[in-house]
Amino acid sequence: MVTEDGHHEVDSTGPARLAVALGVVSAVVLVDQLTKWWAVDRLTTGTVHVVWRLDFSLSYNTGSAFSLFQGDTGILVVVAVVLVAVLLVMVWRAATLGRAVILGLILGGALGNLCDRFFRGEHGAVVDYVDFHFFPSFNVADSCITVGCILLILSILFEGRRA
Repeated sequence: MVTEDGHHEVDSTGPARLAVALGVVSAVVLVDQLTKWWAVDRLTTGTVHVVWRLDFSLSYNTGSAFSLFQGDTGILVVVAVVLVAVLLVMVWRAATLGRAVILGLILGGALGNLCDRFFRGEHGAVVDYVDFHFFPSFNVADSCITVGCILLILSILFEGRRA
């Protein structure tokens, strides 16, 4: 759509926001699962030192973030499925395409970890491999969830400041 002053306006309807978010979700899940596949294939023989205190070291987390709720896979799956549904509604109602991208990061991370819980033979555990030794190990999905949540909070805080 072209506005009166000749600028192109991006279609920001529910379907457009959903399409953008699903593109981000697809990319996140693909990269997450490929890196986890690499970790399981390569790191079963040992840790790979990268730099400073960063190692790639294979571990399995049956809990949630920071290894909370260890062994409560059933509850975590139910919470994640509800979260996915809520995030899809939030994408549909997102104020901007940028917000849909942010929600896509979070949704992609949630689905990436859900894939592990459903499809890996590790009794509902999630593959983690990024290890700084002073912080719980994590993966691409965890990173996308964290970055997405930070960006979501910032976008909400600064929403009213736009001119």
